[in-house]
Amino acid sequence: MSRIGTTEIILILVVALLIFGPAKLPQLARSVGESIRGFKESMKGGLGEDIAEVKKELQDIKDSVTK
Repeated sequence: MSRIGTTEIILILVVALLIFGPAKLPQLARSVGESIRGFKESMKGGLGEDIAEVKKELQDIKDSVTK
């Protein structure tokens, strides 16, 4: 699996500049950054809630077995 190098990044930026224009690029970059940040936050939040729920269910099972 190859990694993206400097040449590829420059090519992507040039294509984005041609497609969106110089005025829209900062807004586009900000939007992508906010989307990535929101995705990461939702993954952290969702995982924490799931773990807490699984722990509670395991405790309930343990309590019902020991009774």
